[in-house]
Amino acid sequence: MNSNNRKLRNIGVIAHVDAGKTTTTERILFYTGENHRIGEVHNGTTTMDFDPQERARGITINSAATTVFWKGAQINLIDTPGHIDFNIEVNRSLRVLDGAVVVFDGVAGVEPQTETNWRLADKYHVPRLAFINKLDRVGADFPRVVQMMEERLGVRALVLQLPVYTREGAEDTFRGVVDLLAMKALVWHGSEAGEPYETQAIPPELVAQAMGWRARLIETVVEQDDIALAAYLNGEEPSVEQLRACIRTGTLAGAFVPVLAGAAFKNKGVQPLLDAVVDYLPSPQDVRAVAGQPEADPDGPLAALAFKVVTDAHGSMVFVRVYRGRLRPGDTVLNASTGKTERVSRLYEVHADKHEERQMLEAGDIAAVVGLKDTVTGHTLSDRQHPVVLEEISIPEPVIHVAVEPKTQADQQSLGKALQALVKEDPSLRIRQDAESGQTILSGMGELQLEVTLEKLRTKHQVEVSTGRPQVAYRETITQPAEVRHVHKKQSGGPGQFAELSLRLTPLPRGEGIRFESQVVGGAIPREFIPAVEAGVRRAAEAGVLAGFPIVDFQATLVDGSHHERDSSTLAFELAAVAALREAALKAAPVVLEPLMAVEVVTPADHLGDVIGDLNRRRGIIRGQHSRGNAAVVEAHVPLAEMFGYIGSLRAQTSGRAQYSMQFDHYAVAPPAVQAHLTSR
Repeated sequence: MNSNNRKLRNIGVIAHVDAGKTTTTERILFYTGENHRIGEVHNGTTTMDFDPQERARGITINSAATTVFWKGAQINLIDTPGHIDFNIEVNRSLRVLDGAVVVFDGVAGVEPQTETNWRLADKYHVPRLAFINKLDRVGADFPRVVQMMEERLGVRALVLQLPVYTREGAEDTFRGVVDLLAMKALVWHGSEAGEPYETQAIPPELVAQAMGWRARLIETVVEQDDIALAAYLNGEEPSVEQLRACIRTGTLAGAFVPVLAGAAFKNKGVQPLLDAVVDYLPSPQDVRAVAGQPEADPDGPLAALAFKVVTDAHGSMVFVRVYRGRLRPGDTVLNASTGKTERVSRLYEVHADKHEERQMLEAGDIAAVVGLKDTVTGHTLSDRQHPVVLEEISIPEPVIHVAVEPKTQADQQSLGKALQALVKEDPSLRIRQDAESGQTILSGMGELQLEVTLEKLRTKHQVEVSTGRPQVAYRETITQPAEVRHVHKKQSGGPGQFAELSLRLTPLPRGEGIRFESQVVGGAIPREFIPAVEAGVRRAAEAGVLAGFPIVDFQATLVDGSHHERDSSTLAFELAAVAALREAALKAAPVVLEPLMAVEVVTPADHLGDVIGDLNRRRGIIRGQHSRGNAAVVEAHVPLAEMFGYIGSLRAQTSGRAQYSMQFDHYAVAPPAVQAHLTSR
């Protein structure tokens, strides 16, 4: 337990897939003494990627937490996935972290998932450090990556280090960095783990360049302190301590992002990165209260956010971030999101797949709680006398479906239980029963996520399933206003059913969802029946009118209506609303929407024509192309329906030399031929 919150750092490591997040994290574990050997991704020996699937695939799937100590500071560290399919892990981690280290590939620079994660960090106001990694690889270009950061991410990049090479232009001779604050070179003479760096004079060929970058650094940071700025304008050189204080102030305020350099795989640049985490990233008490987040007061009433649930054979473990107050084993707390009370059995400090029991958590701590029955991602735990609900974690809508059914009758019951456990762990997954076929439909963010989930069903829950071909999550919407008057009348001996209403539909911009408004005045429809009308509208919207896909992005306005004293009921108005919505939607020029993916393909230049031609055949819209080292990069918007099996096709065209990444971008109206095909099924 570290009661001095000023020496506590809650940070995450985020990046695009393959930028070196897990490799960097493994070095941090080694240099802080948490591990006595370095795990490697390619050998399947990492500490943070402990899931068998992560080790087999060589990627991070689940965010993993650990605690390390560096120069008297406790660092709670979360390593996050870089693949877009597992973006919920980044989302929920950033929601509870105070700072982040964003890892950039020194060759590729700013990649699509880097941008997505950067925007998430902006959303949650998370101060960041940038670590430009892989500077030992051929094609690495430090100044170009800094420029890409400023152009693509719209930030002020504050360069604190410059790379040092034995031979200028020979990236594989990377041997250290120039520290622009101390104006010294930090040089590693080998690549062995644990080898300390040596502080030397800056190589003569880099002195002029270092002086220029340092002058720019000083000009940028003194703006954060009026006294330092006045002294600088009077010709006084700020001290290193003053500069560090100004850098910290600016980083916490989001005025700029400090940039460091290194090559984690070659064990270079990690110790200065740890120094920067302690020097420049915030403690819980430095974080300004945003969106109703309470101050980090250990003596106040409890406020904690559950951000992750992990289930195993022994039950579920809930990861929480304590924002205020203290939490002890045996405490009874209020789940303010559900109104139910929960009892805390045990508390654990987590080190990847190992757990260490704790007797108390206090404001600023991130740890795991055992014993909570009904708490899921996004729920708030609070003191029973002082209930508070913290901002929930936003969860993206799924874009891809697959039908799953058990291979044997014995697996039927186990399947439902296993799927519920998986959805509890990963809220970006959804399950539902198809009303027509009776099949169980599993929905998620991408093919890889569904593949990993199905593998978990088999290995973790011992349920064998058969699956259908992945299906695209189409939507329907309206393109023009329409108004209908509908009368629902039913008489069958005894009390009848009567409801009359006028419903107007108007289109909304993409992504607005469904809005409902009542303009009924004078009691034409009693107030107690209005919620039934909204329920009917939303129920009818789930089924669609063209091809059975959910209708989205419209406003339904209840304009007028009438009721019968005896025969009108909640059910009657709900049924009237269902029929009115279907009737109005058919009059409002409905169309089918399809999900478009932002696709980035990195290919050798000699295969560029084949790649572009193939994307065009897949109804792709090319948005741009540029060079990245000796490779060509193509950016396009392509319908998800056309991207199934794309990796096989891409490898065949380019002899396995190209790679791609994609993420959901937006919904767009499907072409007439696609709509005709979907509506005729």
